[in-house]
Amino acid sequence: MLCCCVNSESNKKYAELDAKLERKMVESRRYYPGHRSLKSMDSIIMMFPKLKEGLRNIRNVFESYDQDGNGTIDMEELKKCLEELKLMSLSDEEVKGLYGWCDVDGSKGIQFNEFIVLLCLIYLLAKPSSESREEESRELGPKLVESIFDPIVEVFLFLDKDGKGKLNKADVIKTLNNEDYPLERSPKHVTNMRFEEMDWGRKGKVGFREFLFAFMSWVGLDDVDGYMSS
Repeated sequence: MLCCCVNSESNKKYAELDAKLERKMVESRRYYPGHRSLKSMDSIIMMFPKLKEGLRNIRNVFESYDQDGNGTIDMEELKKCLEELKLMSLSDEEVKGLYGWCDVDGSKGIQFNEFIVLLCLIYLLAKPSSESREEESRELGPKLVESIFDPIVEVFLFLDKDGKGKLNKADVIKTLNNEDYPLERSPKHVTNMRFEEMDWGRKGKVGFREFLFAFMSWVGLDDVDGYMSS
């Protein structure tokens, strides 16, 4: 019974985080004009080399805070990392909630792919919503964090054509098969596959967290790991 209550509480907390993130993505359309310059999957793929370079830098951050060298980041190691990156504006409770939400394999430790998603969610949710606090937003973290995560947010916004903060299959397929750019259209089976990679619950809707996990595999985390171990 206790286990059921704990799981119920966790699910409620994660649902609240999902709703908060959905609202944040709707707000973000005002502050990320770069999504309007994207036209097709080809224009997204052209971003991959620069994104990979950013991921290599984040890999360095991950390894420097994985103090016991076990390949995961625990809560104490994460707190030190966030302090160094000046990403401390969320409450401890919010950070703990995001930590559990991103620990998708339930290992009680954050692996590198989960760390990227966790760091991006913390960065995004920590950004102020008010335009009058734009200067504060610039000071929230180093350019390293901005340069890797801002373009990823813009890709999500490009795919979120109805601007509701979640991706739906019809919009994603229509966007990637843009008739205005026939030479850059993705085959239907490819766009279907891309969406299925994101839609874990097969509900036809994809939030930013699920998108992030899928997008990291598109960019090529294996290449990043290979680069770092060579």
